[in-house]
Amino acid sequence: MARKRREEEHENHDRWLVSYADFITLLFAFFVVMYAVSSVNEGKYKVLSNSLTNAFSNTTAKPGGQPVAVVQTGSPIVARPIVKMDKAPETQKAEEKKKEQRSQMKSVASNIMDALQPLVAQGKVRLLETSRGVTIEINDSILFPPGTSTLQPASSSAMGAIAQVLAGTDFPITIEGHTDNVPIATPQFPSNWELSAMRATTVLRLFNASGVGAERLTAIGYGETRPILTNTTVEGRARNRRVSILIDSNRPEEPTELPEGDTAAAR
Repeated sequence: MARKRREEEHENHDRWLVSYADFITLLFAFFVVMYAVSSVNEGKYKVLSNSLTNAFSNTTAKPGGQPVAVVQTGSPIVARPIVKMDKAPETQKAEEKKKEQRSQMKSVASNIMDALQPLVAQGKVRLLETSRGVTIEINDSILFPPGTSTLQPASSSAMGAIAQVLAGTDFPITIEGHTDNVPIATPQFPSNWELSAMRATTVLRLFNASGVGAERLTAIGYGETRPILTNTTVEGRARNRRVSILIDSNRPEEPTELPEGDTAAAR
């Protein structure tokens, strides 16, 4: 009797369907959980959104989410237009006065420039405009012999021309004397302090004699303390030896006495 040949067992190629079905089931469960979580958060977001909307629109939400209008019993607030205030009369007058002073100062500087044009061209005189006014810087080589405070005859005419321009104004005038750092020790000038102060006073006297009021004049001697260039060179020392005439645009104001309480608090 012939043996029956066992049928060869074939490999099952459909086993992957079991794993795939399990994976699809787990994925479905995951999305169900995510949907549930997102539904809860969406509800919270809706509550927050309603609260913010009600807060900015003066409405109150009902439990069901419907807004209820809030009626204001008072009169509504009306926005008022912004009114641009005009400047105080005192401030406006002060600004107009400053403009007038600037105009006068420019006119004075122009007249002085015309009167001293030859010296300006030689570099012996410089006109400087500062926040305080106009400064005329004159090299002392055309004013005084070395070590003296006596004006040279040739410089008296230049100083007289400046004085004629200043006599027609009411600006305060400060005359500053400056020297280099070369020491001086004579019976008349023990130091550069005395020399610079005396030179400034000499110019002051000439201005006063030419018609400039004495109450407008001030003389100061700085000696060697305010150089404009280094004193280590001959050119620098020559520039530092100068007389500066400051035409001050700030007129002095009337002093006001402080109350006794303010002076006591300041102590």
